[in-house]
Amino acid sequence: MSRHFVIGGARSGKSHFAQGIAETHAGEIQLIVTAEILDEEMRERVAKHRAERPAHWRVTEAPLDLPEAVTRLARPGACVLVDCLTLWLSNILCTQPDTLESRVQSLSSAILSAQGQLVLVSNEVGWSIVPENKLARLFRDEQGRLNQRVAALCDEVTLVAAGLPLKLK
Repeated sequence: MSRHFVIGGARSGKSHFAQGIAETHAGEIQLIVTAEILDEEMRERVAKHRAERPAHWRVTEAPLDLPEAVTRLARPGACVLVDCLTLWLSNILCTQPDTLESRVQSLSSAILSAQGQLVLVSNEVGWSIVPENKLARLFRDEQGRLNQRVAALCDEVTLVAAGLPLKLK
């Protein structure tokens, strides 16, 4: 059993790095995606990601029900790659903000009880300017809190910047 948290900025190479970790796994690989296709630009992004990943990976969409998906799929012998916590948090904040703390607690429990290999991807969003609107500031703050919680639960934490991994833990 291992838990690896991969964090970085937009276009840092974090997803590519996390996929590389998963590809070294000899058994079943489960990919949990949290994105929802809400416009044409997102449709193109998702199509690009689909084309880049191995066809034999099993994919589960969990834009809101990430804790349940991790609990169901993270079993002995499997590698579960979650990409990404940032979109999951955004989905919760935009549709079910009153459930945020309970959902984060559920995710924490799912991470702790995960069997096999678990790789979680998230964005570091706190290194830029303070956002001008309340929702964006709330998102930035909650993303930072979520990242801290997940990092504390994982055995390994890697920061990816400019395509280069830096082991933090």
